[in-house]
Parts: sequence; structure tokens; C-alpha cells
Amino acid sequence: MRSALMRKTVTGQSRTTPKPDKPEPVRTMVAPRMIRQYELVERVKAYDAHADEALLNRAYVFSMKAHGAQKRASGDPYFSHPLEVAGILTDMKLDGATIVTALLHDTIEDTIATFEQVEELFGPEIAKLVDGVTKLSRIELTSDSARQAENFRKLLIAMSTDIRVLLVKLADRLHNMRTLGYIEKPDKRRRIALETMEIYAPLAERIGMQQMKEELEDLAFAELNPEGRTSILARLGFLREQGTTMVQKIADQLQRTLAKVGIDSWVQGREKRPYSIWQKMERKNVSFEQLSDIMAFRVVVKEPNDCYTALGILHATYPMVPGRFKDYVSTPKRNGYRSIHTSVIGPERQRIEIQIRSSDMHAVAEYGVAAHWQYKAPGEVPEGSQYRWLRELLEILEHASSPEEFLEHTKLEMFQDQVFCFTPKGDLIALPRGATPLDFAYAVHTRIGHTTVGAKINGRLQPLRAQLQNGDQVELVRSKAQGPSPGWETIVTTGRARSAIRRYLRNQAREQYLHLGKEILHKAFHGNGHTFAEKALEGVLVKLKQKTVEDLYVAAGQGLVTSRQVIEAVFPGEKPKPANSKVVNLNRQRAGGRHASGGDHAIPIRGLVPGMALHFAGCCHPLPGDRIVGIVNTGRGVTIHAIDCKMLETFADEPERWLDIAWEQDADDSRMHTGRISAIVANEPGTLSQLSAVIAKNQGNIANLKFTDRSTAFVEMMLDIEVRDVRHLTNIVAALRANPAVTSVDRTRL
Repeated sequence: MRSALMRKTVTGQSRTTPKPDKPEPVRTMVAPRMIRQYELVERVKAYDAHADEALLNRAYVFSMKAHGAQKRASGDPYFSHPLEVAGILTDMKLDGATIVTALLHDTIEDTIATFEQVEELFGPEIAKLVDGVTKLSRIELTSDSARQAENFRKLLIAMSTDIRVLLVKLADRLHNMRTLGYIEKPDKRRRIALETMEIYAPLAERIGMQQMKEELEDLAFAELNPEGRTSILARLGFLREQGTTMVQKIADQLQRTLAKVGIDSWVQGREKRPYSIWQKMERKNVSFEQLSDIMAFRVVVKEPNDCYTALGILHATYPMVPGRFKDYVSTPKRNGYRSIHTSVIGPERQRIEIQIRSSDMHAVAEYGVAAHWQYKAPGEVPEGSQYRWLRELLEILEHASSPEEFLEHTKLEMFQDQVFCFTPKGDLIALPRGATPLDFAYAVHTRIGHTTVGAKINGRLQPLRAQLQNGDQVELVRSKAQGPSPGWETIVTTGRARSAIRRYLRNQAREQYLHLGKEILHKAFHGNGHTFAEKALEGVLVKLKQKTVEDLYVAAGQGLVTSRQVIEAVFPGEKPKPANSKVVNLNRQRAGGRHASGGDHAIPIRGLVPGMALHFAGCCHPLPGDRIVGIVNTGRGVTIHAIDCKMLETFADEPERWLDIAWEQDADDSRMHTGRISAIVANEPGTLSQLSAVIAKNQGNIANLKFTDRSTAFVEMMLDIEVRDVRHLTNIVAALRANPAVTSVDRTRL
């Protein structure tokens, strides 16, 4: 039955103790009366009696004169913008230095004022804060993705030193979003809104500023999806008209229920914002009418212990809705948020969500890091590096190969709701929703992530791509021989894990290319009758556009520099011997002897990991023991083909791309390779089971199976089988031929 509360929704409240500060309502495209100088000073002095009044007055006058006759897109004096930013920050009761920074944050960027002037008039602390915000703004006017990434990188570095840079930047962005509608160009409005949704709203959430985060999201939502927001507002308006009495009744009854047992509380019914409703509709794939928690009731009590007392009373009075309980008091969110969430069939028989928190918890829930300002010692610098999430972002920044990659990983790190999992020792690990055991492993330590091969979730062995749920206990299974593979990137969801995997693969790929390139140049020197010497390479680095000899090896391994180019550079005028042409001419002759070993100048591929500098061709599936040849692919290393592969005909006119390659497999090498066979079997029940049993008995593993033809009597199929080498595959083929259900079986190249 449809809940009456969904038809009757409006904010209601009941209290017996003074109500906490209510958040200021959203103001969009409203030209406010500019805050006067004495009013701003009075705002700050109201919560900070020791604020430097003279400093505030100097900043007000300096900013007003510096901006002069400048106008905003709305037509208002430009000075109204820094004033509004300062006003937003006074609502959060921030210190005088932050308010002064807000007044001055655009002076260096948009006026003739200089850093030296600001430092002389207002001191090094404020000058540094203003400079931190200014550097970000100067680069923010372009839509280029690299510039956006660089902008965010600078923001991260600045706020890691002083978190107040981020607070000013968020207040700046909030006021810009409130007046976004005055910007004429739709594409610019959309870019700013998207940047707000992807970067600034998640940042506000990370420092616990829920009120600001929700307003930023909702303002961005209004630009990015105006139709969706208008639809939700219309439905909320209808419910609000119908539900004035209902919500007030529920709030009053909750308050009376607690007051009967001596719990002093303040109860508020709070309507979810349009974007939050839209997000939930998309995530749960439900309609507006199916949502049961459009309204959340907050119960604010005096002391933390009262939270659990109030919870017990409410659960004893009203039936609890199973699966809707979360305790963020005992396990706070990473941004410091603490509250108990529960859903009950409450007063008026309505299913409602209740959030129970103390007054201090409520302040942190609304204003996050800003709520702690009054407790800081005078002169204490609020470093951002105290936050674990920020330290993790700095770690990603340190190892990212480019600003764009850093921004990509950061978005992964900041987005999504969280799940809380535990190590076997009971340590809490917070991860984004959808995280896997690999994400868990990398959250513990990068080295642990690299060596993880499996995981036990709540005592049961699970694959690495399994999604973790709230409360899961995760035990990692590790192996020193393990290392990340390229496929791991598709498994993880956190930016930290993806960054670590990419960094490892990047380093491993460089080592692989270096090893391969060094072997190629060694063989090229010897093939042309010269003794290899690195000193000879040092003399031609500039000519070959390489910085170091190692870079030259890597470029040769990648195919960006050919051995012919190196020989011609080291020995000017000497014509390199066409050694690769011999490989081309001999490939058909050698095709008959596919099990022969490589020639004297063959390059061994031992130690090269497939998927990095080395790739096995999918057309012929070469196996250890096959005679093989390598084809150099510019920028991608070498692809290995069997010598009798038909695809080699397409490279016959490019002998410079051919490499004589040889297997050098260690006796202890247990790596498996994929061989392909085709089979014709009887179309009878149990035939496939017999094939599987034969392959398993001979220590093979079916990696893929495809039926290519089917008739009444026979079935043709193609099987990819993981084997050690050619001999292993040959033994499996022989065993299959001996089975009466098999008509024919052969190794295939396609």
C-alpha cells in the first residue's frame, strides 16, 4: 500500500532544547544586498571575539577599491562576489584569516594587485592562501581536459598544506553556481556544472560538508538535467501541499516518545533534495512513488550515549524495518560523519527513516571540517594531510603518469557510496560501493595488493572480482610469485588500486621493453660483425632523439627505433646486413620443421611476460617447441607467430619488422600457454563429458569451446586448451584420437 507520507511531505520540527543552526536556503540567481563593512565585521565578531577587526576592515576596503567598476555577468558589481564568498564562510564560523582570504581571493587574478602588495598589507599567511586560490582560478577558464586536471592537481597540493584553501574554493564555487544562470553560453554553463558535479561536490563530501555538497549537486543538476529536476520539484510540491499536518504529527510524536523516558531531543523532518531523489531512483531503478524515504527525520540529542538510548526506545516502540540499520557512530565514515540510521514503521503507521545523532555530531554532519574550527588552538595551521583520503590522493598524484590519469583515478576515489569491511583482526577498511577483494588488498597496502591471488569472504573462497558488502570479513590469499596483470584494471573500482596497478604494469613494461631492446641491439651488432658496446650508443643518443642508453633500449624494444637505424647511426656509411631478410626467405623452409630451435642469432624470450613487450598471435597460437618468428609492432613491442602461420605472408615485403625469436623455457617454468585444436565427434549424449575427462586426465584445461557445425550424426567444435608446450598438446591430441567417440582431431592455426 502506498505510504501516506509519500503523499504528504513537508518539513516539520519539534524541540525542547535550542535548535541547532539551520542551514541557509538555496539562493539561485538572486542579486543580494551587498554586505556592509560593519555587518561583515559584526558577523565574525559574533562567533570570534578575538578576531582582528582592523584586518577585516583593510581587506574589505582593499578588495572594493581593487575591483573598482568591474561587473559580473549578472550586471552586479564584481565586489559583490568576494563579499558573498566571505558571507558563506562566516555562516560556517571560520577564522578571520579565511574570511580575509575570501575577500581578497580574486584580487591578484582579476585586478592590478600583486602578491607582494597582499603580503605587505596582510601578512605571509593570508598572501599564501590567496595565492593558493589564485593559481587555481587562472587555469580554470579553459575546457581543455589537461588544464582541468592540472587545476585539480594544484588544488590538491595547496589544500594538503592548508585545508582553508579548499574551503575558500568551495565557497567560491558555491556562489558561482548560485549565479550560474547569468552566463550566456550554454556550453560554458554545462562545463562548469559538470566540473562541480565531478570534482567540487565530492570534495565537499570528503571533508564532511554535507549541506554544501548537496547544494552544489542540486545546482549542477538544475543545469545538467533541468527537465528531471523540474519533474521532481513538481511532485515534491504536490506532496508538500498535502502533507503539512502529517510530518508535524510524526515529528511531535517522536519527540514525545523520547521525552517520556527523559531523553531531551530536537526532532526535524527534512526533505531530500531533488538530486538526491533522482540519484536514488536511478540507483534502485524505482519510480518516485516507490521511494519510502523522501523525508528523513533527524533526532538530535545532547550526548553520544543518548543516541543508543534513543535507538532502543524507538525500536521498542515502533517495528524496525529489517536491513535498514546503519551505525556510523561506532564506525564513522571517512569524512568524520557519525550518526545512527534506522527505518521503522513509525507514528501514523508510516515507514520512515530516522537519523539519531548528538548535537556535536549534527554540527559535523552539516559543516564537516568547518565545525571543528572553534576547537583549534590559535595559530595552528590546519593541514589537509591529516585526512587519510587526502594522503591517498597525494599518493596517486605522486605516481600518476599524467595529470589526466591522476584526475581519472581521483574521480574513482571520490565517487560512490561506501561499504565497510573488516580484516581478520577486526580492522575496519572503508571502500566505495562495488569494490572487490583486490580493492581491499590495495587499501591495506600496495605490496599486499600486488601479491594477492585470492580471497576468503566470510570464510568462503571467492573470486577476486566478487563485490564486497557491508560487514564482510575479508581474508587475503597471497603468493610472492604473483604480480598484477593487465586484466586487473577491469576488476578494481578504487582510484588507488587502479593507479598502483597501472604504475606496476608501466614499470614492468619498461623493463620488458628494455630487456627485449637490448637483445635486439646485441644481435644486430653481432650480425653485422661488430662487438657490442654501450659507449658506442652513448655517442648517437642525440641523433636518435633519446636521453639515455636505457631509453634507447626501450625504444628499440617498442619498435620506435629499429636496429637498422642504430647500426647506421653508430657506423655511418656502413650498410647493415639484411639479416631479417634471411628470416623471411627461410620461413617456408622452416615451416616443415616447426619443432626446431632458433638459429644462432635468435633472440630468447625467456622472462618476457605476455601482454607487455610480448604478445602471442591469436591466429596461430604458438607454443613452446614451435619454431617461431617475431613481428615488430611500432609502440607495442613484438607479436610472436608460428613460422608456418599464414598471416606472415602479409609482412613479406617488410623484412625490417621480422625478428628471429627462440623459446628458452626454464625447467621449473609452470606457465601455461593456449593451443587450439579442432575436433569432429559423435553427436551422442555424454560425448562432451568424455572429451573433458580425457583432457583433464592429461593435465590440460579447456579455456574456450566453440561449436562450428552440427549435424544429426556429428558435431564439429574448436577447443582452446591450456598446455605447457607442443609435446603436452600432442599427447592430448593422441589421447583424444584413441577415444571411440572422436572421429578426428587436429591442431588448428585459425
